[in-house]
Order: sequence, then structure tokens, then C-alpha cells
Amino acid sequence: MDKAPDQKLQQEVDKRRTFAIISHPDAGKTTLTEKLLLFGGAIRLAGTVKARKASKHATSDWMEIEKQRGISVTSSVMQFDYLGHRVNILDTPGHQDFSEDTYRTLTAADSAVMLIDVAKGVEAQTIKLFQVCAKRGIPIFTFINKLDREGQSPFDLMEELENVLGIRSVPMNWPIGSGRELCGVYDRMKNQVELFQGDDHSVIKVQKVEDYHDPIIREMAGEYLHDQLCQDLELLDVAGDAFDYEKVLRGELTPVFFGSAINNFGVQTFLDNFLELAPKPEPRRSTVVQLNRLMRNSPVMSSKSRPT
Repeated sequence: MDKAPDQKLQQEVDKRRTFAIISHPDAGKTTLTEKLLLFGGAIRLAGTVKARKASKHATSDWMEIEKQRGISVTSSVMQFDYLGHRVNILDTPGHQDFSEDTYRTLTAADSAVMLIDVAKGVEAQTIKLFQVCAKRGIPIFTFINKLDREGQSPFDLMEELENVLGIRSVPMNWPIGSGRELCGVYDRMKNQVELFQGDDHSVIKVQKVEDYHDPIIREMAGEYLHDQLCQDLELLDVAGDAFDYEKVLRGELTPVFFGSAINNFGVQTFLDNFLELAPKPEPRRSTVVQLNRLMRNSPVMSSKSRPT
């Protein structure tokens, strides 16, 4: 028997990454979705969802009611190829009025990206959607959004994840400054910094470094922010959770990334890391098989001819 078709099928399966983005309304889910599509080459211009009657609307928010209300109310699937992966993003409604559609969509996801507003933290709808994912044992990756705005400290947000959601977290990168003082993030896994360049933060530079003590960071970020970064990461190295991929796959540990979707900050590095870690599709039990088994075992079927 020729095994080539089976091998080709397995290769196609292995390169797929299918995930949903879960969040409370206004956490920036549609913006993050579009920036991922932008980096994947699926679109050329990311539309920004603003107020009503805005001239531009998100590509994924195509219904008239979505344009009027500035929210996603339908589920859609967006696909693109990136770094050898076939990526499927399940864009789900964030508003609670349309949560049933979101719950159904999550059954098709192999992992989830939980989007958190840096200022608001874990919100009501996020809790509900997280619980759906947790019951299914879906691996959850966390993106702390709107880092360019004033918000809670990274340590407070990590504590909130544990206290409210009951999940431990491991920061994959760490912000250098915050709000108006934000100048970059440090990638703990790859020993590199992603830094804003220029007064208007219009350019983002990725620089490889030895570690977070590297003088390059002090030169680019300044003495105060570099000292703060070193203190935070030294504390994490001693008291923080270690990265454990098996725990991530079991949904017991969430990798945390910091960034700002509105200005592309941290989005591409998040996408690169996420695709390396996110699970490929796994076999699932068919509801048809389950139904046939129930029918064969049903007392009603005992007096009739059973299906073969």
C-alpha cells in the first residue's frame, strides 16, 4: 500500500494552527485579529473600528450592525499562510448578547488566545469564555493588550489571572516601562528586545542581546527603566513559574505576552512564538459514531433490526 497520501495528509495536518481569540468587548480583539492578518499577508490595510459612522471598519466586521455598533456579532474564519503554517483564526463575537455563537465556535478551536486589557484586567465575559475553554482543556495563550496606555502592573495582572481564573502564568516577554514611558519589551525566551524608535514611536526595532543585563538595553531604554526591568526579571527568575510545555497543553499554565495591537507593538513576535507553541489539530470523537453506539445500545433498538 502506498503510504505517500497518508504522509502528505499528516504534513497538512501538522502545519495547521486553528485558534479563537476570546475577550471582553473593547479589549481590542478585532484590532489584534486584523494585525495578525496584516502580518500574514491576508490583507494590505487593517481597518480600525472606531465610533459609529466611522469611515473605516474592520475587515472581519462585515455586517451592517457590526459597523454601527463597533463590535463583532458573528463568527467568521480567516485563513492565511505564515512561516510554513496554515493559520485559521476563528473570530468570535465578544459581546455577551451573542455568546452562544462563541461557545459553539470554541468547540472547533485547538487553542485560544485570551486578550486582556492592561487597565481593566480580567473582565466578566472573559471569565465565561475562559471557563468554556478550561472545561475542554484547551491550551490558552494570553496577550496583555494596550500596553501603551496607563494600566495595572504586570505582577498585579499575573496575580489576577491566578486569583480570578485559577490558572498560573509564565511571562514570555516583559514590558520595559508602561503607558507614556513604554519603550519596549524584552523577550525572555529568545533574549531579544523589541524597542520603539523615535519620538513618535513610528519605528520598532528588534535587537538581539546577551540577556536583560545587556548594556544595549540601558543605552536604548535609559538607566531608570533598565534598572526596573532587571529588578522585575530577577524576581521572576527566582519566584516565577518556569515554562512547562506539558502544563500549557493541559491548560494548566498560560504563556503571557505583552504588547499593543493598535500600533503593531509586540504583535509579530507574539505571532512567531505562538505558532511555535500552539498545538496542531488532534483526532476527535465523531458525534455520528457516538450516536450509532447509543442507538445500538438503546432498548428501543433491541426489538428491531440493528444497523450494521
